[in-house]
Amino acid sequence: MTMSHCSEEAKPVAAMVAVNVAFAFGNLLIKKVLEEGTAVMVFVTYRLTVASIFLAPIALLLERVTLNQYLFMLGLGYTTATYTCAFVNMMPVATFLMALPFGLETVNLRSTGGRAKILGTLVSVGGAMLLTLYKGVALTNPNSTSKKHAAGGKVPKNWTIGTIALVGACLSGSSWYLIQAKISNIYPASYSSTALMSFLSAIQSGILGLSTERRLTLWTFKGKLEIFSVLYTGIVGSGLGFVVMSWCIRERGPVFTAAFNPLIQIVVAIIDFSILHESLHLGRLSIPSYNL
Repeated sequence: MTMSHCSEEAKPVAAMVAVNVAFAFGNLLIKKVLEEGTAVMVFVTYRLTVASIFLAPIALLLERVTLNQYLFMLGLGYTTATYTCAFVNMMPVATFLMALPFGLETVNLRSTGGRAKILGTLVSVGGAMLLTLYKGVALTNPNSTSKKHAAGGKVPKNWTIGTIALVGACLSGSSWYLIQAKISNIYPASYSSTALMSFLSAIQSGILGLSTERRLTLWTFKGKLEIFSVLYTGIVGSGLGFVVMSWCIRERGPVFTAAFNPLIQIVVAIIDFSILHESLHLGRLSIPSYNL
């Protein structure tokens, strides 16, 4: 195996590591602005608008999806960043199971690799169920979260609604991986396809947002953090992130790309309590070990 071949094989891995680390920081920013009172649909609309504006000129020089982002941010607002990222670790499992009937993934139970896929699926599902049903004792900052939310002005925790929203986000996100796998074979121009989807999604979320959030004050930025969060998640998250993911799906497939999602959990768990001052619970820390 030549060095050039090894380099080509390592490119998708390095790309997905970089993308998921960037997503982790984006999740923390989103959680912070949601706690400050930013409306979900307003943020999604601005984020997708920034992504389409950023990618449109790049697509012209060099030659995604509303439901998932809305449900993800809704679940994030009702829970915590660590819980959200850990629960979204189910996305590789959902992608794998949904890819089977479409012939995008195969399983040979007679081979070691096939049995490992089934075992990994069962362990991941069991870990996600444990995460949902068992909260555990607080290991760090046990009183920080309760004090912070008792002060008022924050989004109240509702783990039931948050979990349901995250299940929907997981399924819709997995569907995007599979759809993108088909699209990339027909239309491999990642920049223009992502720009077009971001533009159409921005219009969709804008119409929905205006119908539900009619107060003008909700559509105005309240500080530099909101501006930076919208620009970062729009350019890096919905922009470059999905371009890189589309390329990785074309190169290595949807299941390979989705398999890097647990990396977001690791990054968020390291810095969550120091930035957002969330308490880490025993049940919340069990999931990363299942996915390593």
